Amino acid sequence: MLPLIWIGIIAIAIVAVILVMRQAQGKSLSPRKATPALPMQRTVFTLQVGDIVQYEGADWVVEGQLTYNSQGYVWLEYLLQDADQIRWLSVEEDDQVEICWLKPLAGLEISRTPPQQITVANVVFQLEESGTAQMTHLGATLNRQAQHCRYFDYSGADHQILSVEDWDGDIEITIGHKIRPSALLLLPGDGRHVYDG
Repeated sequence: MLPLIWIGIIAIAIVAVILVMRQAQGKSLSPRKATPALPMQRTVFTLQVGDIVQYEGADWVVEGQLTYNSQGYVWLEYLLQDADQIRWLSVEEDDQVEICWLKPLAGLEISRTPPQQITVANVVFQLEESGTAQMTHLGATLNRQAQHCRYFDYSGADHQILSVEDWDGDIEITIGHKIRPSALLLLPGDGRHVYDG
């Protein structure tokens, strides 16, 4: 008969072996807290509602996304908001990635058939491209609710651009400029809207 001390040593050794084997298998006797997954790094093509776009010294929250399709050519526009300011971030890729930073332009009367040339604040914009596009949307999109639109894209000096979109009679005009993708800092958000409406 083994003395009690030897039984105790054997029992401790068995428990130690079991613990080592469980740790080697990735198991533990005590429950572990799950390590949260690191958020996916964002690009101008993978922004989601709630993400942050840092530009012009402000944190712009992605409130919505439009996906345009014009006969197989696809581009994106994100509705960004900082307090009561609204911007549109237009992203397209042809031979290279082109990013445009746009703001709504009020007070300019345009017919449903825009002219070849438009002058705004002494800048002359020439019509570069026009067509129709099907649209799908996610999140807030202001007045852009129709399933298709007619678009008219203009360019001016110093990379300035003007866009006219006809959403079933609702004319939306934005003005802005092309920017480098590296000018933006993109941060993942929590997937929720920050602003109502």
